[in-house]
Amino acid sequence: MNTIWELDFYSRPLIDENKKKKWELLICESPQKIEREPDSLFKYAQECPSNTVNSLWLRETLAKAIAAAPSSPKKIRFFRRQMNNMITKACEELDIPAVPSRHTYALNQWLEERLRDFYPDQPGYDRGAANSASVQYPASNAVPLPDAVRGDKGDKWAFVTLETAAFTEMNEWDIAFGEAFPLSMISPSAQVTPPFQKESIPGVIIFSSRALPLAGWMSGLELGFLEFEDGKFPRIRLETGVSDSWILANITDPKTLAEARGFARAKKEAQQVHFLAIQANPEAESFAGFWLLLGG
Repeated sequence: MNTIWELDFYSRPLIDENKKKKWELLICESPQKIEREPDSLFKYAQECPSNTVNSLWLRETLAKAIAAAPSSPKKIRFFRRQMNNMITKACEELDIPAVPSRHTYALNQWLEERLRDFYPDQPGYDRGAANSASVQYPASNAVPLPDAVRGDKGDKWAFVTLETAAFTEMNEWDIAFGEAFPLSMISPSAQVTPPFQKESIPGVIIFSSRALPLAGWMSGLELGFLEFEDGKFPRIRLETGVSDSWILANITDPKTLAEARGFARAKKEAQQVHFLAIQANPEAESFAGFWLLLGG
């Protein structure tokens, strides 16, 4: 499996001796598999002088990280839109695709840990900057799935749950397209290393005559998470990239609406862990696609 990195290059809640914000490059390997041990992920941190915040410094430091890593990344994910040009330019000069993504789960966890446990102990810590460190972009208006993968009237979908214990065998499942992460990586901000204790994980499964094309198309989208949108026109959205949004399903009856609200509650109780699965039909023993997701 190709190595994927998650990258953040931005100012931190630290002030230097010249009263300027300190910048830092953080790199964390994407786990991709549920059995991957979080401690085995490659991580790299490097402060950047405030007067050298540019694509040249980033490219040179990325090259140093690549030299120190067990394997070179085939793709680099990043979530800050305002850093798009600088990150893309540095990565292009190293012949590595840079992709805007909310699938930066491992990096997000590491950032939370550093905001909680590392930066407060550093010289020049700025509590006010730390309190405003979270990043949220307004979602785009959700659009329908492309005709080529939308399927037909025979397609079905459903809210489902799987026992958490079943995911220990996920590496043995027959999955054409997908990605996962170790549940041990998930921890609420109030604690440092608690286990994931939810007994079941909610999800959405799609049964489609175009299961493989649909899963293949989704695999190129940088899946972020599923989100239930309540209101006058309730629906399930698939959030991708850093702000793209797709209408996965419209909710058209009271029974399904109740199930959708139950899915949203279950997702919250499971610390926002959930999944999206795609199969050709309910009798299929393989998955065209299966993604363990986080967020929303």
